[in-house]
Amino acid sequence: MKRTIKYYRIIWLKHDLPAGLSVFLVALPLCLGIALASGAPLYSGLLSGIIGGLVVSIISGSQLAVSGPAAGLTTVVAASIISLGDYKVFLLAVIVAGLFQLVLGLLKLGTIANYFPSSVIKGMLAAIGIILISKQIPIALGYDQPNFWRSGFLKLFTEHQFFKNVNNFNHHIAKGAILITVISIAVMVILQKPFAKKIKVIPAPLLVVAIGIIANIIFTKASSDFSLKPTQLVSIPSDTFSNISFPDFTQLFSNRLIWKDGLIIGLLATLETLLCIEAIDKLDRRNRITPVNRELVAQGIGNMTCGLLGAIPITAVVVRGSANVDAGAKTKLSAFTHGLFLLLAVLLVPFLLNQIPYASLSAILIITGYNLTKPKLFRNMLSLGWKQFLPFLITIIAILSTDLLIGVSIGLVISIYYIIRNNFKAEYKITEKIENGVNTYLIKLNSNVTFLNKVNLKKALDDVPEDSILTIDGSECNFIDYDILEIISEFDNKAKDRNIELNLKGIEKVNVTAIH
Repeated sequence: MKRTIKYYRIIWLKHDLPAGLSVFLVALPLCLGIALASGAPLYSGLLSGIIGGLVVSIISGSQLAVSGPAAGLTTVVAASIISLGDYKVFLLAVIVAGLFQLVLGLLKLGTIANYFPSSVIKGMLAAIGIILISKQIPIALGYDQPNFWRSGFLKLFTEHQFFKNVNNFNHHIAKGAILITVISIAVMVILQKPFAKKIKVIPAPLLVVAIGIIANIIFTKASSDFSLKPTQLVSIPSDTFSNISFPDFTQLFSNRLIWKDGLIIGLLATLETLLCIEAIDKLDRRNRITPVNRELVAQGIGNMTCGLLGAIPITAVVVRGSANVDAGAKTKLSAFTHGLFLLLAVLLVPFLLNQIPYASLSAILIITGYNLTKPKLFRNMLSLGWKQFLPFLITIIAILSTDLLIGVSIGLVISIYYIIRNNFKAEYKITEKIENGVNTYLIKLNSNVTFLNKVNLKKALDDVPEDSILTIDGSECNFIDYDILEIISEFDNKAKDRNIELNLKGIEKVNVTAIH
């Protein structure tokens, strides 16, 4: 036992402590920025990061994944807070989301992500990226009113809304915020280039935050017009934990939206977590595989804790996980350490956090949104063909036009349509040749032929010309639906009238007189 403790102490000091510190530096600005993008109190993002580090990491079976607030949930969280009208009521939806994940994990349904087509998931993330960018533009320009652009994405471009927004811009644009945003985005872009990875000493988000703080200090000392107003800076009270909102359980069964939003958040958080876990496992040099059902249990307990303590929902996050791997983490102690650093930052240095400009956070989120919806992604999806590109594109348009749940549902319907179409073509094959001057046709039925093939098979049989020979071969079939047998048996009667010689292999005719 002592030897084991000593081993883990050495691993922690040599690898997981510095990795935890590195992830903390990445997570701190992201926690604040995602809370800002979600329209939630800033402390709620920090609390989510703390819970992801201190609670989820202990229960999870993943050694390298790191949990916290996720950019992929900002859209649905912001919409839910607005529709429910009270942050305390929204916290109930977070608890429902956690309960949903816990049940999925206990029922061992962690494979749910495998049933969502890749094109729909990529479309969902791309749409979230577009919305994320659109929501951050006002803040990047210095707008300090949190109710800006709360309507749906496409409503931004209606005549009344558009000119109203332009007019608001004229009154609220701040030169200092714009300058900080431009510099921050430039730094983020440069540090993403391959050559910069060799010279990068500190994480890009932290560097951006530091630049923003230093720039505003210089503006203020110089009494410049570029100096930012207090409303354009992060505001976290020194007694953060005394201002926390707790869920209003009296509303739990009075509003159906709580349960609807909870299930949507739970489903999206589950998908994002499982996709992240799959990605991080591929980065693990020791090839450790995360038990997905245990991960859902951990995430469920984590989100229930978030709801109880006033935090926004969490998922496993690729950005934090990959930063953890890059920093040389060996065990889950690094994720726990990052949560500990977040807790100490809130308790000991809230005054330092309050020097961070919102413009710096919005720049980080604009780049995060861009990474979700890069032009390269659209080109790649187009190169895969219309069967992949169309569900991807329609999912994006549907989400931007409606909401996340309806958009994803429409994308799923389009994907299912293509699956059915492929099924039509895949389950039988028609070949044609001429033997002794007679047209000879062979319809080869494959493994499973269902009623889904009914329409196309009927058309194929009707297209067989008179005075020909037709063979239908079902000898290699595992299953032939009764509907298919019925169509073939009906055609047998027609074939005689059209002088078609019909040969059946491995197919039994059924009695069709009862249907006439």
